[in-house]
Order: sequence, then structure tokens, then C-alpha cells
Amino acid sequence: MMAAIQLAMMGQEVHILEKNEKLGKKLFITGKGRCNVTNACDLEDFFPAVKRNPKFLYSSFYSFSNQDVISFFEKAGVPLKTERGNRVFPVSDHSSDIIRALERTLKREGVLIHLKTEVTHLVLEGHTVKECLLSHGGSFQGDCILVATGGMSYPSTGSTGDGYRFAGEAGHTIIPCSPSLVPLLTKEAYISELAGLSLKNVRLSILKGKKNIFQDFGEMMFTHTGVTGPLVLSASAELDEIKAGDQLTALVDLKPALSLQMLDARLVREFTAVPNKQFKNAIASLFPSSLLPVIVSLGEIQPEKPVHSVTKEERLSFASLIKNFPFTITGRGDFSEAVITRGGVSVKEVDPQTMRSRLVDNLYFAGEVLDLDAVTGGYNLQIAWSTGYQAAQGILKALGLSGT
Repeated sequence: MMAAIQLAMMGQEVHILEKNEKLGKKLFITGKGRCNVTNACDLEDFFPAVKRNPKFLYSSFYSFSNQDVISFFEKAGVPLKTERGNRVFPVSDHSSDIIRALERTLKREGVLIHLKTEVTHLVLEGHTVKECLLSHGGSFQGDCILVATGGMSYPSTGSTGDGYRFAGEAGHTIIPCSPSLVPLLTKEAYISELAGLSLKNVRLSILKGKKNIFQDFGEMMFTHTGVTGPLVLSASAELDEIKAGDQLTALVDLKPALSLQMLDARLVREFTAVPNKQFKNAIASLFPSSLLPVIVSLGEIQPEKPVHSVTKEERLSFASLIKNFPFTITGRGDFSEAVITRGGVSVKEVDPQTMRSRLVDNLYFAGEVLDLDAVTGGYNLQIAWSTGYQAAQGILKALGLSGT
């Protein structure tokens, strides 16, 4: 959609071939339906957030930056706001506002949209795409073809890996695909008891043996099969592919603002105020109700023990548990739960200045179909906007026209 708008603004006849019944079906569910359109951080901070091939995006990010994206949507009638972590959302918190703004702009610029039009194959003649074959039996021809089909995550939205097949038919190398930004599966039965509980402002650490391979601060949630939420999704992007039999230790610091000594002093104050209360009742104010029985069961203090009888060693051990709430990671969610796809069309075979295939003269790629992925926080949508814009500029250049 972004590429089509940029091309049409320069007077080109542009057709979008969309296999779904409406545009932006996947965009609709991004950011839990709120659409995290970009991140407002300094542009240089985008590159560490990209986990695969960040250097490939240098030209795209600087040609159409996060500030350009913000300006584009605000001019298109969508007021935006910046939240924690520099995440940018519509003020309305409705992703549909972003989609409608794109649709309005596409219509204004005269882009021709073909819904329920599924491309099945690209037909090549030498080093040129001659035509696109359609599922209903027809075909479509164009001077330039842009593949912007997304990856394989949330296949119910139409992301079923079509672009990888098209690229493969054109001779491109496809880097093996795997789900990324996914929930993590856990071993312990007590995690499912916490299903639905969301924790804010906690620190998650993940260890492989004694080596700390991930640590960050944020929000997470427990599910019937494991853990999810922004913090966990970011962790999943950092972890090597979890192999069968691998078990990673996760530790959650439930009170990261307090040192162990400060937390112990807090427990002393709580216990001193109610010396005859049972331990399980004396700590009730420290935790969400669903977490309380779990953390009590993991501790070494008998639930009915009066707090005046709790020893210093028991108290310190419990404080350590609060700072290191444990569980075991055994695997990842699948593509049906993944926010994005890791892998895709090898960027070595695509010109980063134009998004044009190095193998096929009139073939271009943009977005998640490429071997590009980033952590959560608006970075992946910025990749989509920037590479779509860059592809449009590349096409205009091939047609002998100057870009915007």
C-alpha cells in the first residue's frame, strides 16, 4: 500500500492484487489491534533492534524514516501518540484508522485495487517477469512487479508464504523460515495456574546453563501453555532455535525496583506490623491474588506459620524467590501465534538502494518477505513502510523518473 501510494503520486498506473476480501487484514491485528505504526526513537537506534541484516536497511530507513511515517499518517488524518518505549500508536487506539487512512490515500491517488485476486505463479521470460498467473485462471501484466506478500505468521490473515514461492520460481535463495516474536512454552504445571495474569514492570532473565542469554524489563503474561507479552516476544527473537530436549531457565524479578536488602527490609516492616498473622496472609498485599498461592508453595515457609516465628534465613530465602521467580522454557509457539517470520528472500540477491532483484530485471521485494526481522515495538512495521517506499523509488528510477 505504501509503495502503491508513492508510485501513484508520481503519475503511475498502479494495481494492487490482493487475495483477501479487504486490504490490511494483517495490519488490523498488529499491536493487539491498536497498530504500533513505528517507534519514535533516534533513527540510529533502529539498527540494533533489527536482528537480521540491519545494514541492508540503511538506505531504506534514511530515505523514509520513522519521522516520515509519523508525518505521513498525521497528514492522512490519523493523530498519533507516543507511549512507553517510544512506541507510536493512533490516538484512537484503533488499527482500523490506519487502514482507512491508507485506503483513502490509495483512492485519492487513483490506485486500482483488485480484491479476492490471488496470484499463484510468476511467469518468467529470460530475466523478466512476463505475467502473473491468477487463481481464477486469468493473468496480469505490468512493467514492474513488487512482491509484498508478508511472511508465514498468522496464516489466517493470508500470510501463507506465497512470496517465497514466487521468489523461488524466479531463482532466488530462500533463507529457511521460522516463527519469531512468539510466545514461549514452559514445563511447570504452576504456570498454567497463572493463565491470564499480566505482570507489569518486571525483569525477565533467561539462562542457558550458567550463561545469561537474555535480560530485559517490561510486561509479560502467563498462558495455559507458557508465557507471552512484549517482554517474552522480544526474548523469543533473541533466543537461538530451541532444539528438542533443550531447557532454558527463566527467572522473573517481581520487584526489580528493590534490591534484595531493600526487599528484606520491606518484609520486616510487613511482618512487624502483624506479628501474629499467618505467613500466607501477611504477604497478601505484595502479590496479585492468583500469584499468591503459587509463590507460597514455591517458598520454604509454611503457609500457616505466624510471621513472628519466621527466621531471618527463611525471610531472605523468600525475598530471593521474589527476585528470582523460576520456570523452564521448553519451546516456542508456532506460526499461528508468531508476530513475524524469521528468514525469507536472501537480501544478498536484492539491491538495498532500489529493492530490485539482482536476478530478475523487473522484480522487486518489500517487507517481511525479505530476510529481515526486528524485536517488538514498531520496528517491523517501519521495515515495511521504509522498504515499500524504497521499492517505489527503485521502480520510478527504472522507469526513468525521479522519486519524491
